[in-house]
Amino acid sequence: MSAYELRKSALVAAATGQKREIQYPVKADGKPRYPSEIYGENVFTLKTMAKALPKPIFASFLKQRRGRQNLDKTTADSIAHAVRVWAMDRGATHYTHWFQPQTGTTAEKHDAFLSLVSTFTPGGEEVTPIDQFSGGQLLQSEPDASSFPSGGMRTTFEARGYTIWDTSSSMFVQEGPNGTSILYIPSVYISYNGDALDEKTVLLRSNEVLSRAASDLLNLLEPESHVSHVYTTLGTEQEFFLVDRTMYALRPDLKITGRTLVGQLPPRHQQLEDHYFGRIPSRVMRVISELELECLKLGIPIKTRHNEVAPGQFELAPIFEESSVAVDHNLLTMDVLHKVAHRHNLRVLYHEKPFKGVNGSGKHCNWAMATDRGENLLDPTVRPETNYRFILFLLAVLRALQEHAALLRVAISSSSNEHRLGAQEAPPAIISAFLGDQLHEVLNAIEENRPLKNFSVPQFQSIKVGGTVLDVKVAALPNIARDLTDRNRTSPFAFTGNKFEFRAVGSKQSPSFPVTVLNCAVTAAIGEIAAELRAQKGSKPRLSEEDKLAVIRKYIALTKSVRFEGDNYSEEWTREAERRGLPNIRTAPEAFTYLIKDKHMDMLVKDTGIFTASELRSRYHIINERYAKDVLIEAETLLTIIGQQILPAAFEYRKSLAESAAALSVVGVGAGPEVDTLNEMTPMVATLQARYKALAKMVSSAIAHHSDDSNEHARVACDTLVPAIASVREAADALEIIVADKYWPLPKYTELLLTI
Repeated sequence: MSAYELRKSALVAAATGQKREIQYPVKADGKPRYPSEIYGENVFTLKTMAKALPKPIFASFLKQRRGRQNLDKTTADSIAHAVRVWAMDRGATHYTHWFQPQTGTTAEKHDAFLSLVSTFTPGGEEVTPIDQFSGGQLLQSEPDASSFPSGGMRTTFEARGYTIWDTSSSMFVQEGPNGTSILYIPSVYISYNGDALDEKTVLLRSNEVLSRAASDLLNLLEPESHVSHVYTTLGTEQEFFLVDRTMYALRPDLKITGRTLVGQLPPRHQQLEDHYFGRIPSRVMRVISELELECLKLGIPIKTRHNEVAPGQFELAPIFEESSVAVDHNLLTMDVLHKVAHRHNLRVLYHEKPFKGVNGSGKHCNWAMATDRGENLLDPTVRPETNYRFILFLLAVLRALQEHAALLRVAISSSSNEHRLGAQEAPPAIISAFLGDQLHEVLNAIEENRPLKNFSVPQFQSIKVGGTVLDVKVAALPNIARDLTDRNRTSPFAFTGNKFEFRAVGSKQSPSFPVTVLNCAVTAAIGEIAAELRAQKGSKPRLSEEDKLAVIRKYIALTKSVRFEGDNYSEEWTREAERRGLPNIRTAPEAFTYLIKDKHMDMLVKDTGIFTASELRSRYHIINERYAKDVLIEAETLLTIIGQQILPAAFEYRKSLAESAAALSVVGVGAGPEVDTLNEMTPMVATLQARYKALAKMVSSAIAHHSDDSNEHARVACDTLVPAIASVREAADALEIIVADKYWPLPKYTELLLTI
């Protein structure tokens, strides 16, 4: 069957194939169960654990979880027994330590609960099968540390590494094949020498140091508060594309690299602005509905679902959770969505820019800080101008951005995210903060020691404490509450009411490293501000209002350069940012170098202690190597597609035109149209062939290039291969327009984006 026939049969199957249906859980009386009744039923929660364990054992575990003591063997064995029984009652036959290596995804190795016990009798050895799970098996496992990215910290003959149970994240059961299940144990991953090899260890460390710094600042500001713990909250808006799985299977570029390396936009795509928030296609709704059911069972609080801007693009958003748990849940959601889409003969694409010409996908990380009493430290309250606690924490975030914007740029840099950043759809490479008119005015008024301006426009709105009410001038409609701040979709780091939205994070990235870097930078800034407050306080028993205002005014002035309320896409902002001294880091390899610059290394290693110097340098090598390898894989994939599919298709079409022209000439019919098309095609094919050969030479040169500097490999890929790939694509896309559809070897954008 030809590629054309395969494409057509896939279209027919998509339109007429049988649709998967599942039964939503019901109660004994046949009525549907409420989501709250399903939520977390496959999670070994603290409540479940409390029921399964003796009270002294559970109390001992809680002390360990709060960092007050180590987990002893008796407690570990008791928990292991309880969770094994609970999991096996739900069909679990295996368990796995689930961790986050520096691959951008998760990893797992399954071990069976089944064990064999040997008894030796005069008649010989008798083997008895038992189900067993010890405290030692719960606490740690041993994956091969030389087979995951380590940046040179582990070699092939230094293979030992450990996964260790993260007691702050609940264990859960996921359904496996043939009616079985698997017990998942969220874990950190370290080397034999104790170095962090994963994304989660450093995130947990950063949460701890931020908690200490923020608690210290709070107790300095309000000695009577006695805050002992501050945690970061996170809500991750996950964008993605869904495409027909058969079409996906016919696109080697999508299968290998996650994005299309060739392809023309269809006549209609997103230009009518009608897909965003439009009706979710029924086939997609089946997928998302099944996903939400799976997530409910796993205790993942999915709140929102909707169409995104591009055709075939969608978004899911959860309720906020503690950041380390939110990261676990985001990665688990991505994995579950992949599995559910497969059941519906769809494929989910997490690449930041799978289709040239339409919007790419991000993972907007909504970040805030909260106390152990549930108080959001970034809540402006009704009078932000006198809420000095809020303002100081707000200024700490701004100071973090100002001092370590380059580090945040590192945290969101990858070969895939580079296709999206700054492309009139996503925040640019210049890291700045948007606060909104009211908070912008609050900071200016405090700095200038003057009253706040009045924001009211009497004809259309009236001011109330804490915000405004809009009068829409329609009698049947109520007044609507207006937020304190507007939204700025062009800002990479925007304040959105009571949190910051880090919009530049890529859709397929783990949020761990970006949040870790943000936590570290804010921790350093909080420590700096606390030191200023102590110096201002001197020997006085407590800070006065004037002491606080003095420090506040100093940091408002210091951080003014990183605040921007306008269009981040504009050329004017690029020039203005340069005048302000803000870094404009245009490529990922350039960004990577900032990770090991003294200023940022000192903050990450010496000031906060989140990384060791060797851990940071290993991460530097890993991200550079990953970038170079990703680009090289794209180049080699494109060479295969051009050489084995597109050029042969063009040759075949030219042959068909030539044969038609010759046959028409024999019978005396003018072959002008065919000849014209041949003449138009010939230089286009020659151009593609020349660029294909040039790319092949560059690939060979890149493979042969030897250097101990991993950043040099990344720069070579960025400076030579990336533009060459784009040049080959341009020539191939020009041919797609002219080559007859039945000769074209790949599903086109119309079939990929509009089939579902």
